[in-house]
Amino acid sequence: MATRKEWVAGARLRTLPAAIAPVMVGTALAGKDADWRGILALIVSLSLQIAVNYANDYSDGIKGTDKDRIGPLRLVGSGVASPASVKRAAFLFFGVAMIAGLVLALTTSLALIGIGALAILAAWTYTGGPKPYGYSALGEVSVFLFFGLIATVGTFYVQTEKVTLASFLLSIPIGVLACAILGLNNLRDLEKDAKVNKRTLAVILGDKGARTFYTLLLMIAHLGSISLYFVTPSVFSTLFLLPFSARLARNVLNGASGKDLIRLLANTGKLQMAFAFVLSFALITSIR
Repeated sequence: MATRKEWVAGARLRTLPAAIAPVMVGTALAGKDADWRGILALIVSLSLQIAVNYANDYSDGIKGTDKDRIGPLRLVGSGVASPASVKRAAFLFFGVAMIAGLVLALTTSLALIGIGALAILAAWTYTGGPKPYGYSALGEVSVFLFFGLIATVGTFYVQTEKVTLASFLLSIPIGVLACAILGLNNLRDLEKDAKVNKRTLAVILGDKGARTFYTLLLMIAHLGSISLYFVTPSVFSTLFLLPFSARLARNVLNGASGKDLIRLLANTGKLQMAFAFVLSFALITSIR
């Protein structure tokens, strides 16, 4: 039976920046209109992230694709927890997301119920079900949509009941950096995924292509941030993060592998949070 520490490890807390960052910038853009619904949006985002981590652990574990992996503990694959218990954990956090999301829908728009249902379906079928789309190179598309576009624009919407061009543009750097985290994770697992026919984008692109793709995502994050100049010129402060981005890209392009990629993965999460902090500060301090 898994210990509390192992359950926490299985939740993969290092992936949580991908859930926090879009809520942070969406709330910052809401400005004076920000209210308690931003907290509920954060609960939804965090709960979905933890749920999908447990769901992936369960689905990959029962398929046998999680054996002898580098990186965080796999509860099912390592045998420290039963598949049923990990599945229940996933459903528990899906339930939390559903309750918080329902409150948001009832106080804003019932259309959010449909969007929430799609998010849960996407989270479960990423590696679960008979035809998981995460095994068909669509993981990055889903991450960009749900942890970039929908999370950022949705957070802004539930607090202002508006959708603006700025909210869409803000989702670009946040979304592509979430994709960079997933892309680096899949690069780390490329060889093992290829052996079990898990065709992630990294497997299809190959080692060199996956490294180039990661670098392009970091470049898009910076370009996307600069595109927000019309909102506030302060967004140029994201350029101070360029040396950090360049160092990450250089290490990846130079062939970092194994445990070095784990360190770079954590640092990519830190880069996303740094972007979120800088963009949020620029938005909060701007006169709008």
